[in-house]
Amino acid sequence: MGSYLHTMVRVRNLDQSLAFYRLLGLRELRRSEVPAGQYTLVFVGYDDNAHGQAEIELTYNWGQDDGYEVGTGFGHFAVGVPNVAEAVEQVRTGGGKVTREAGPVKHGTTVIAFVEDPDGYKIELIQR
Repeated sequence: MGSYLHTMVRVRNLDQSLAFYRLLGLRELRRSEVPAGQYTLVFVGYDDNAHGQAEIELTYNWGQDDGYEVGTGFGHFAVGVPNVAEAVEQVRTGGGKVTREAGPVKHGTTVIAFVEDPDGYKIELIQR
């Protein structure tokens, strides 16, 4: 069988996107500049990814600063955090957008929240 490696999203401003994902504790794992194709790939994840966790690939197409449509088919990324309320405050303090405050999932007890990155991609924070 295979393994899940990453999800790729296109971003309009690489620096803003990296700053946002750092608020969630992700860090840059590796970067590829491709001058012939006029794009930059940055993979973000946790720690050094020694355990093979899935990563997010941020793709910046040079000169495409107007952004992209997120689309109706994309749902959200999910990130496990020790304390959802604290993570929400980190995002808010860092200038990020909170779209659902920390609280139990509807008809359940798991604590979740939703935030958006600078390109409008939704991230569900799940308390673990």
